[in-house]
Amino acid sequence: MNSFTFTQAPGVAAAVREHAAHEGAAYLGGGTNLVDLMKENVARPAHLIGLKHLPLAAIESTPDGGLRLGALATNADTAYHPEVEKRYPLLAQAILAGASPQLRNMATNGGNLLQRTRCYYFYDLATPCNKREPGSGCSAIGGYNRVCGILGTSESCIATHPSDMCVALAALEAVVRVSGPNGERTIEFADFHRLPGDTPERDNNLQKGELITALDLPANGFSQRFSYLKLRDRSSYAFALVSVAAALELDGNTITAARLALGGVAHKPWRDPEAEALLIGQPATADTFGRAAARALAGARGYGPNTFKIELARRAVVRALRQATEMTPAPDDNAFQNSNP
Repeated sequence: MNSFTFTQAPGVAAAVREHAAHEGAAYLGGGTNLVDLMKENVARPAHLIGLKHLPLAAIESTPDGGLRLGALATNADTAYHPEVEKRYPLLAQAILAGASPQLRNMATNGGNLLQRTRCYYFYDLATPCNKREPGSGCSAIGGYNRVCGILGTSESCIATHPSDMCVALAALEAVVRVSGPNGERTIEFADFHRLPGDTPERDNNLQKGELITALDLPANGFSQRFSYLKLRDRSSYAFALVSVAAALELDGNTITAARLALGGVAHKPWRDPEAEALLIGQPATADTFGRAAARALAGARGYGPNTFKIELARRAVVRALRQATEMTPAPDDNAFQNSNP
């Protein structure tokens, strides 16, 4: 780990000013990802700005009937908050599918959005990685890429975003509130994370020095028909090979509203509006779900060891939509049994 200086910020404005005053500065919330990156010398910030004392941990209703999640509220406090459990159970289920109880007690909502990829080569300083060192190459392409992406990839990077929480936030169409040197602004969740393109080192569209302050959830939380399905190599403390957040509204057996987001398959939580559109006005049947799944995976590309994800994701979409229809959310144990390396 490199040496660094540290300041505890007393407020949001002070934190932003402190960031602007130090080259190579980084914000420190729960630290569950950043500290790991620092230990491995993947991240080498020269100055850390502690956010512990900022008043950003509240979870409260908004005037439009939604819910605001403070950026420093922990994942555990968020998942078990009565309003989240009641109005946004899809989000609660996704959070509880991630990490471990110990990590969820430390990890913050804002930090969850900023997780870096879990691609093997990103953490291996002995191998080329365009995310870690732009222009050096992507070792995952042609390498051991079983956990890597199949959608929205580029010749520069096939890494995936690791968050479970973010998949549900994408399906719910949350809004990210940030504060920075140029003031406050909001970012639609679909526009927050980036696909790799030729700049895979940039995970999101935050401007320099901007700090996430809150996440706003809309009034409609799809609290009746939903499912978060996470398929992984073991039943706990494992990142998703494929995950699906599905949410529906029905009139009889006809789908009147639909949300579908995938995790473990792309550089950002993946939504396909055309796949969702194929569900609207259609009966909630296996055929309808299959057409939506085929559309969602239409542009998928495998890279050898991870090609199995294409069929796995297609089946996962159908299963999650069926569970949402039947109001039978996915069980906790969704370990993927596969003999392939």
